[in-house]
Amino acid sequence: MILCCGEALIDMIPTVSTDGQTSFTPHAGGAVFNTAIALGRLGHDTGFVTGLSHDLFGQQLTQALSESHVDCSHVIRSDLPTTLAFVQLTEGQARYTFYDENTAGRSLTPDQLPDLPEAVTALYFGGISLISEPCAEFYAALAEREADRRVIMIDPNIRAAFVKDEARYRARLERMIAVADIVKVSDEDLEWIMRDGETLTEKAQLICAAGPHVVIVTRGADGASAIFAGGVTVDVMAQRVAIVDTVGAGDTFNAGVLAKLAEGGLLSKQSVTRIGPQEITEALAQGAAVAAVTVSRAGANPPWAHEI
Repeated sequence: MILCCGEALIDMIPTVSTDGQTSFTPHAGGAVFNTAIALGRLGHDTGFVTGLSHDLFGQQLTQALSESHVDCSHVIRSDLPTTLAFVQLTEGQARYTFYDENTAGRSLTPDQLPDLPEAVTALYFGGISLISEPCAEFYAALAEREADRRVIMIDPNIRAAFVKDEARYRARLERMIAVADIVKVSDEDLEWIMRDGETLTEKAQLICAAGPHVVIVTRGADGASAIFAGGVTVDVMAQRVAIVDTVGAGDTFNAGVLAKLAEGGLLSKQSVTRIGPQEITEALAQGAAVAAVTVSRAGANPPWAHEI
């Protein structure tokens, strides 16, 4: 099982009624939620660790996960409310207003870490859940506890505007990167994280030196690269499609990569170091294929296996 660990929330999307009034429609979302949904749809044994509310929005999130065959048995439930993200669109650009104080997802603490079955071979972390406290410390503690036994993949998905204590956030990221086997960053993420190094490749190699076996760098329409600790670099082009929107593109790319590595038997602590240029090229190619389907239709709507 691949266990996705991070936020699940409700995006309140603006719609215009027939009388011209703006209203908001709730859509299940969240970066790590999107990756879990995509993995489930690709046919992989997928679980989810997050905090979910008993409220109507928590029920909506649970239903969406179940419909995509994601195991919710490790979810931590409470009577606290669900995180809401209201979306404002201005000339096609989205701005978010978050209602996240004292919510079910954000309020997780390290003393709530779940016991995991042996079937879990890999854990995936990312998104704003690595910024917001106290849940960020919950996820850092989980990664550190499990790193000796299970593969750890991290996508920080930097949202600098949400960072209130940069020094504390950077220190937490350093802790998690140090125990990670695979780190995925966008080119913008990499520029924010690494102040040293002149080129993206040099910056990625510095991250590798901190512990990961491989660092994946995505560059939007320019494709993706994988940089290994030994300096070997692999490049894969993005697939060209008519883009409807890019919501969830990176999240579903991650799912494609994880799915391909799992198919090759490479997502265990014993086998992850066998990931080489050929294996990562195939994984990046599948990530690109999965993301291409997602961006070709509205919203974070990952493909099912038969659509790839």
